[in-house]
Amino acid sequence: MITISLCMIVKNEEKVLARCLESLTGLMDEIIIVDTGSCDKTKEIAARYTDKIYDFEWVQDFAAARNFAFSKASMEYIYSADADEVLDAENRRAFWHLKETLLPEIDIVQMYYANQLDFGTIYNYDKELRPKLFKRLRTFTWAEPIHEQVILDPVIFDSDIAILHMPESNHKDRDLASFARMAASGMRLSKRLHNIYAKELFISGEDQDFLAAAAFFEDSCLDTQRSLDEIKEAACVVTRAARIAQDTEKFLKYALKVVAAEGCAEICCELGFYFMERQDYSEAIIWFYNAAYETESILNIHSSRDIPLCGLSRCYRLMGNEEQADAYEELIKEWKEKERSDEVGR
Repeated sequence: MITISLCMIVKNEEKVLARCLESLTGLMDEIIIVDTGSCDKTKEIAARYTDKIYDFEWVQDFAAARNFAFSKASMEYIYSADADEVLDAENRRAFWHLKETLLPEIDIVQMYYANQLDFGTIYNYDKELRPKLFKRLRTFTWAEPIHEQVILDPVIFDSDIAILHMPESNHKDRDLASFARMAASGMRLSKRLHNIYAKELFISGEDQDFLAAAAFFEDSCLDTQRSLDEIKEAACVVTRAARIAQDTEKFLKYALKVVAAEGCAEICCELGFYFMERQDYSEAIIWFYNAAYETESILNIHSSRDIPLCGLSRCYRLMGNEEQADAYEELIKEWKEKERSDEVGR
């Protein structure tokens, strides 16, 4: 049976920490808690479960804090958890079975991160695989009988374990503030973080968040090192910000950039709202229809589902076509019912 170090970074988690640690009790051989500046009872609660509690000065860098936590681990594997995660009884049993049977050649175990859509941050799916369990010391071996080389790719196992994500609140304000700080400092975001920033804006950002991010994403559109996908997502953000600011020239300039690059549901919705705000409902209907039925979303799945359907219903109602408006209202209900049933079935 493998041994596991639980590594967590925490700050002011008194409402959820005990719930998380109780759900992991008995599964972990070592519990390491790294506190980044709590002023509540977080450390007092942690002390009920472990004496390995460390302070780490917060430097606006989650990776630095997690690396420090990992450096304190001593078991064969490291399980990385956040305080707002919970393992229910069924998944505790699955975790225990994994612990008993995991093959030694496995470097990383992925587990399902579930219950995502309830909290509206960067997630378009209720359940997704994430790396959660890591071999602490990796063995490098040579392979191939001739032209031999060291195997560098980790051996990854996708488990069936589902971790419930149950935060007390949405973290979008914290996350968007962090992105804004990085952008203001001149830091060049990786492709992954660039995508996450745009996603979080479209899924949970407010008007002021788009306006604050506009200059950064406008620069991205001019960055010759960015991929077409990155430029499209950047142009979507700038288009939304321009619509909020009522800057028609900039709105059309960046919307057309995306349309010329095969479009996406987000930009079709933006054009739909643009024409609806100008009471050109016939034109708005064309773009909302394209968002719902002719294009795919790249940042927020709702941009190709209920958002354009709501736009269609509203436009038809404003045009006095109650029958068509009611038909789209019914489609919205059907989609939401299907989404709920899909979540239950996952």
